[in-house]
Amino acid sequence: MAKVVVMPKLGLTMTEGTVSKWLKKVGDAVSEGEPLFEVETDKLTNTIEASASGVLRHLFVEEGVTVPVLEKVAVIAAADEDIAGLLGGAAPAPAAAAAPTPADAPAASPAEKKAGGRVIASPAAKKLAKEKGIDLTLVTGTGPNGRITEDDVKNYTPAPAAPAAPAAEEVPKVKASPLAAAVAADLGLDLEKIGAKDRVLAEDILRYLESTREKAEEAPKEELVPMNGMRKAIAKNMLNSHMTSPTVTANLSVDMSAMKAYREQLKAKEIKVSYTDLLVKFVAKALTEYPLLNCSVEDNKIRYKHYVNMGVAVALDNGLVVPNVTDADKKSLTEISAEIKELAKLAREGGLPMEKLRGGTFTITNLGMYGIESFTPIINQPEVAILGVTTMEDRAVVRGGEIVIRPMMTLSLTFDHRVVDGSVAAEFLQRVKNLLENPALMLA
Repeated sequence: MAKVVVMPKLGLTMTEGTVSKWLKKVGDAVSEGEPLFEVETDKLTNTIEASASGVLRHLFVEEGVTVPVLEKVAVIAAADEDIAGLLGGAAPAPAAAAAPTPADAPAASPAEKKAGGRVIASPAAKKLAKEKGIDLTLVTGTGPNGRITEDDVKNYTPAPAAPAAPAAEEVPKVKASPLAAAVAADLGLDLEKIGAKDRVLAEDILRYLESTREKAEEAPKEELVPMNGMRKAIAKNMLNSHMTSPTVTANLSVDMSAMKAYREQLKAKEIKVSYTDLLVKFVAKALTEYPLLNCSVEDNKIRYKHYVNMGVAVALDNGLVVPNVTDADKKSLTEISAEIKELAKLAREGGLPMEKLRGGTFTITNLGMYGIESFTPIINQPEVAILGVTTMEDRAVVRGGEIVIRPMMTLSLTFDHRVVDGSVAAEFLQRVKNLLENPALMLA
């Protein structure tokens, strides 16, 4: 029996999705549970599996098109089944011969991928390939549907270079006047590109530069590119946050000497954690003491949350997501560290489960690795506060009447002034500062 495939509703707040990639073509055989297409939502890309077996007979939606949830996107049916009634008058595409099942289908070879033009790869694989200068069309994918994984890129070995062709006879160099040769050398110009008949003169170079400038002026100075699904969602959420919460940002510098020493002690015991891991643990402790920073506002009511789901912002190539470390106040430092690493990995590979993107109570966003000294983070609704973390740098400070050098970090707390007053926010920041400067207080 024919099966209509619809845009799935992947979360309570999801209203639409973008078909970013079809993993099957019309006429391909499809098995139930096999990856069928990728959907880009406001937070991540999800791979949607086929809900029935048969042949992919018709696509209602092309790649890059955004449709509401539960809208028809495709039809799966038997090769000879009449589906005209499901198409609303549209003629069904002819079904091609059944393709081999995934179990029998070999992974696409690099040559096949190059000919097809489209390379299926995880975001992490694309990033690593870019860093290593590897052409993804030359890598064989071992993931589902021939998808290239990060390990495929790591394990890629370039094919041996072809034997060099016999050296051709040396082409005589372009003749140029002494002045032209000097000007070309000074400007780094290739005399062969000038196009002079006999020998290159200074005026030939001037004409060449003028024509190059004219071509540059003809190039478009502006380009209008549509936002992708994630970028549109970020824009919508940030505007909504700005319009919803009257915000104030408070900044406070923290002496990280004790925290650096604490981290070194952990490292000596082979416990490797980042400063973000430590901040999640210490801020979660402070939030249990200041529940107003961990609440949300609903119809002039305050919803207090007796748990801490700490959101940690993760930057992606095309935006950012905020997965949550659930019950961060109850987890050990090593558990928090392992969970943050796993969440970041899943986010960059596009495999974050939706439940990890919902239910956050507080967010930490760290721009310290970029050398940022202070900034004003925007609240991740419906939360009421977000903590910005800046770079750690040596500064001259006064201690005991003497000027000393200390590793200092500025914390930037943005809070919703509808429910959090400045004094409460200041007390909370002071508590976080005391914990970071005196790690032993975590045991109190």
